[in-house]
Amino acid sequence: MIFVALGTQKFQMNRLIEAVDVQKGKGLIKEEIFAQSGNSDYMPGNFESKAFLNSDEFNNQIEKSDIVITHSGVSTIIKALMLGKKVIVVPRLAKFGEHVDNHQMEIAETFSELNYVFMTLEVNDLYKIIEDVKTHKFNSYVSGNDIMIDTIKSFLANGSKI
Repeated sequence: MIFVALGTQKFQMNRLIEAVDVQKGKGLIKEEIFAQSGNSDYMPGNFESKAFLNSDEFNNQIEKSDIVITHSGVSTIIKALMLGKKVIVVPRLAKFGEHVDNHQMEIAETFSELNYVFMTLEVNDLYKIIEDVKTHKFNSYVSGNDIMIDTIKSFLANGSKI
């Protein structure tokens, strides 16, 4: 199953939802798809979607999926990686009215350079990317939270003051 997650941004991301819908409709994408479409106003006809999901619904969709296609929402990317999902990141771009700037490019490029995700700007070839992602060997994501917590504990234990 593929979960398309577009977060809760106040901006639409119609180009991604429409591209997935068209490719699913043509039979190019074979997998079952569910989308959390956020503020997009394009309504897909070839798969189920819901604008917003509560936390349990969102987590359930990620857990059920094999592949997560998402904008560069760091929380969604990390949650999917922590659950061992294959992730395709399509950053929101200002030129399409999807955000105010292109900072999502930097996020997507960083995760991609570390070989945690596959990043693309080309939504019309998603069906090809989905096939490539199925066999691609990604690096395992390791959270740095434990190191950060240990550093803070050590700092505090040594009587250091902020």
